[in-house]
Amino acid sequence: KLKSGYADSLPLLLNPATGRIHTSYNQTVAATGRLSSSDPNLQNIPVKGDLGRRFREAFIPAQGYLFLSADYSQVELRVLAHLSKDPALIETFLHDRDIHEETAERVFGNASILFKEEKRRRAKIINFSMIYGASAFSLAKELETSTYEAQDFIDLYYEKYPKVRQFLEKKVKDAQEKGFSETIFGRKRQVPELKHKDKMTQQAGRRIALNTPIQGSAADLMKKAMIDIWREMKRKDLKSKMILQVHDELVFEVPDAEKDEMEILVKERMENVFPLKAPLKVHLSWGVNWAEAK
Repeated sequence: KLKSGYADSLPLLLNPATGRIHTSYNQTVAATGRLSSSDPNLQNIPVKGDLGRRFREAFIPAQGYLFLSADYSQVELRVLAHLSKDPALIETFLHDRDIHEETAERVFGNASILFKEEKRRRAKIINFSMIYGASAFSLAKELETSTYEAQDFIDLYYEKYPKVRQFLEKKVKDAQEKGFSETIFGRKRQVPELKHKDKMTQQAGRRIALNTPIQGSAADLMKKAMIDIWREMKRKDLKSKMILQVHDELVFEVPDAEKDEMEILVKERMENVFPLKAPLKVHLSWGVNWAEAK
């Protein structure tokens, strides 16, 4: 698949005039509001493992330029903290503590025989599963454990973050009453599935009702940050270019002379795009290719 999907096909897509691969971004394909990429899909270039790294090493900037990668840190969990107003969750981000270690300590405790790294890995799965109101059955599959143990994890999670449970239940109830769910910026998504007779369809509606305010808001924040950065780059007449968006990550092609200015500009605009109670945080990295700038 890597050979046919990337190694063989990507070189054929080089534009002869520019020597570059040009993707198309679609604003109205993903219902959550996330941008999608096509012809080719550059949001799906492998990143893990040695082979994935080799593919990304093939993407290089023009001579005299570097790649700047700006990646939002745990943006969906920060949106959840903001919307739920859960004090423990907000405090974790305000004090820049590791959210996955905090959850691991609560759920697994010191008595667990699991290694610290494994506890953190499992806690990460729990944190991101709970965003969308995961059931004990679905969490058990993710963690490869029993539904009884998964339910214990869910109960312990909600003991630590009680406002999260209240928020998730309210979002589903609101969507049932209003017929839609919405993002921080008021972008609405209809959820007729919640009124369907079929239980599976109702469950899908429940996921949509929870997915929209969290993942949808994260998508809105990123798009607003892109606009703010582009306007500031244009105002300053910079030569830097925004060349890729991969969900929570932006990639820029930056001339050496603008390196310091772009680092400040991008970080400031992305972190201050909207005043969340759990402050947004951006990780910046530079590289002579896309793999290095990650």
